[in-house]
Amino acid sequence: MERLSSGSAVPAHLRGGFVALGNFDGFHLGHQAVVGRAVERARAAGKPAIVATFDPHPMRYFRPDSPWFRLTSLDQRAALFGATGVDAMYVFDFDAALAALSAEAFVTERLVRDLGVAGVATGEDFTFGKGRSGDIPLLRALGEEHGFTVDTIAPVQLDGATVSSTRIREALRNGDPREAARLLTRPYTIEGVVQHGDKVGRTLGFPTANIDMANYLRPKFGIYAVRGRLPDGRVLDGAANLGVRPSFDPPKELLEPYFFDFDGDLYGQSIAVELIDFIRPEAKFESLDALKVQMADDVATAKRLLR
Repeated sequence: MERLSSGSAVPAHLRGGFVALGNFDGFHLGHQAVVGRAVERARAAGKPAIVATFDPHPMRYFRPDSPWFRLTSLDQRAALFGATGVDAMYVFDFDAALAALSAEAFVTERLVRDLGVAGVATGEDFTFGKGRSGDIPLLRALGEEHGFTVDTIAPVQLDGATVSSTRIREALRNGDPREAARLLTRPYTIEGVVQHGDKVGRTLGFPTANIDMANYLRPKFGIYAVRGRLPDGRVLDGAANLGVRPSFDPPKELLEPYFFDFDGDLYGQSIAVELIDFIRPEAKFESLDALKVQMADDVATAKRLLR
């Protein structure tokens, strides 16, 4: 899969394709249906299939002080898109110029001129253009004018409710990663570079790999059963603390997995940590001995949940 941005020219072999259009944060069941339709249309027509997404997320651009809400990084989305069989990911750099484009200009300049689209697939609620002034009826009208098709995908339902990024965020904030995984079709995964911490876990016999939460959504703070994936392909079960570490200046929100039966050096490596199950909320302890007893109990619980 090729990776392109709106600042670069689209190669000739990728022009005239079918484009799945949306933010696709989390790439859940609903998003997968949209991309699946674009791939289906492209393969039937012998054309390239492209996923076009936005970065940063428009909400982050317009409300930079809003709480962190990202479910997937751009790199994670690229890997997920690639697994569907698309030929390219095209990233619209969401900046002042893009935000100022009218709905008509977005279509004529970005979709028609830059991508040369043969067709667009998107969700029924997709909006575009300055002030979100463009909607599906306008997109269809512009498609007829410029010669591209428009496929809209109805929201995917699960247990009588729409699968959405908002529903997934609520599940994670409520400490329900298993529900989030059902909607995502995989565990919620945080990727980051392992950094040095205060080594308290090591002194207690539970050395942790400290990962900055960066731009990810903050799930409910507490202890989780987790599964880690290392750059060399190894998969490790573990227990992790997710919360604020006041020992950092300024305090940091960290994910701190302890991997069972592992004694390697992970500093400086990028690892992926899947949240599998929530064990308990954060708690304060009167002594390190009390904390050590609780950590041993958490590890036992995590091992049972991960069987």
